[in-house]
Amino acid sequence: MKNINGMDSGQAKELFSYFGLAVYYSQALEQQLANLIMLMKVADGKVPSEEDFTVLFQLKLSSSLGQLVREIQHNFSFSEEETEQLTRLWKQRNYIVHDYFKERIHETFSQVGRAAMIKELKAFKDEAQALELKLQRYSRHLYDQVKVED
Repeated sequence: MKNINGMDSGQAKELFSYFGLAVYYSQALEQQLANLIMLMKVADGKVPSEEDFTVLFQLKLSSSLGQLVREIQHNFSFSEEETEQLTRLWKQRNYIVHDYFKERIHETFSQVGRAAMIKELKAFKDEAQALELKLQRYSRHLYDQVKVED
């Protein structure tokens, strides 16, 4: 098969790798939000049994990032900056997952276009990763407070 405009190049592979990492860290954010919501429910005594926990946790895991963001904003005290970052990442995630290549397809066929896309996806990945790590720390702190057992 002929290499069409560099789509088999190392740069193209790097572009698709960063797209994958952007999606990966989006899912990591979803997981951490679900974890934090569940820990808050346990801390508030809203999960009476292990069976209730399992059912509710599965429900949270099937929620969209938008649903989790809205729920966490009503139940957790984020700073204004964190709230804005979470909302921005949620909207960027939706764009990346649903529209990114549809709107940017022509850029994938040039070296300059791919470089710009890599830069953009890397920035998203870095910001999502940093927020996910922050949410991990919040979850760990809450976990330590409620002393949840395995």
